[in-house]
Amino acid sequence: MEWLYIIAAALFVIGLKMLSSPETARRGNVVSAVGMLLAIVATLLNGHLSFTWIVAGIVLGSGIGAASAYRVKMTAMPEMVGLFNGFGGLASLLVGWAEYHMHPDAPTFTIVSIYLTVLIGGVTFSGSVLAFAKLAELVVSGRPVTFRGQHIVNGLLLAAAVLFGIIFTLAPESSYAILILGVILAFVIGIFAVLPIGGADMPVVICLLNSYSGLAGAAAGFVLANDMLIVAGSLVGTSGIILTQIMCKAMNRSIANVLFSGFGAAAGTVAGAGAKGEAKSISPHDAYFALEAASSVVFVPGYGMAVAQAQHVVKELADLLEANGTEVKYAIHPVAGRMPGHMNVLLAEADVPYDQLVEMDAINPLMPTIDVALVIGANDVVNPAAREDKSSPIYGMPIINADQAHTVFVLKRSMASGFAGIENPLFFKDNTTMIFGDAKKTLQEVVTEFKAA
Repeated sequence: MEWLYIIAAALFVIGLKMLSSPETARRGNVVSAVGMLLAIVATLLNGHLSFTWIVAGIVLGSGIGAASAYRVKMTAMPEMVGLFNGFGGLASLLVGWAEYHMHPDAPTFTIVSIYLTVLIGGVTFSGSVLAFAKLAELVVSGRPVTFRGQHIVNGLLLAAAVLFGIIFTLAPESSYAILILGVILAFVIGIFAVLPIGGADMPVVICLLNSYSGLAGAAAGFVLANDMLIVAGSLVGTSGIILTQIMCKAMNRSIANVLFSGFGAAAGTVAGAGAKGEAKSISPHDAYFALEAASSVVFVPGYGMAVAQAQHVVKELADLLEANGTEVKYAIHPVAGRMPGHMNVLLAEADVPYDQLVEMDAINPLMPTIDVALVIGANDVVNPAAREDKSSPIYGMPIINADQAHTVFVLKRSMASGFAGIENPLFFKDNTTMIFGDAKKTLQEVVTEFKAA
């Protein structure tokens, strides 16, 4: 069945390549899924396995997965991705543990692979569960949790993990207790690794945990001597690392800074440059007149659009603007929302044309020529403090220069700060006007005005 593995590996690579473009992402997902199906079929046919529990697991897992995917809201998609990462890590952990239970006298290379599988899988599982809880704000807050001496504690935990690994490798047949302690330690490391990370860094953390799940899978492949699992895990691991680097670059921060800085711990205490004065506000009725007269409009979506489920009414308004002769674009920041590509997914769901989605580097030179920038629930990714205030925690972070448009409308429920917990001086700019309320309801009122005209 090696030829099926080769075909599956090729489909993985092709699918991954297709995922890099919004136009081919859906097909890439299908291609990768077909590759995974072939890999599973080849493994089952080649493994001389009992199909009773396997079929039961497929039916049960498919049912849970399909129900979850159908019922989950787009706003909760980051939490779901986090859980998927965690269960992938847990599966690898259980594979390593089961292999050791059956073969405690395995060769040294296999023993080392087992320990790495258990360690990385455990860190991925507990870290992902905590990331899920933070994103959903269940039990724990989404804000970073730090304490004095945290770096020292993390260092000691890592040192203990290395020590346990050495002991386990030197005497595997008598080290069952060490393996169990390693599992517990991995869970603790995962929790302590995610605790100091705040909501502003969650897109990076999701990418990193995805990479961990891939590395755990690759390690499990070495444990089972399964080439396909090694290839699939390596692809997930490396792509996750690359995406993590892209996210960090988009925030002008290093991975170490994301993991250990406790960014946002003093949330709400830092004001951006120029965050003074009184913000102006108008009604949707008044906003209609400015939009109706605009020759160019740029939508800048953020997590607030996801919360309000406003993507469909955004598309409806965009269609009305285009029918009125207005040029419409969507400015996409790499870390807008709570996971990579969050805004792309939401807008694709509303059938927004791919060619209207413009990345940050391409839209910024055009901003001074834009009549109206409509900021929908975005905050940190349009905060001018990143350019203007050297004392700001986000100084140097590339942003969408929405403030350079002739007129800026900001749709928000309140003046509350974003994930980073930093006040936004954009709200007080002379060319900025706030439109308070639910984004979906606000945009529907503007749509009604266009239709009544």
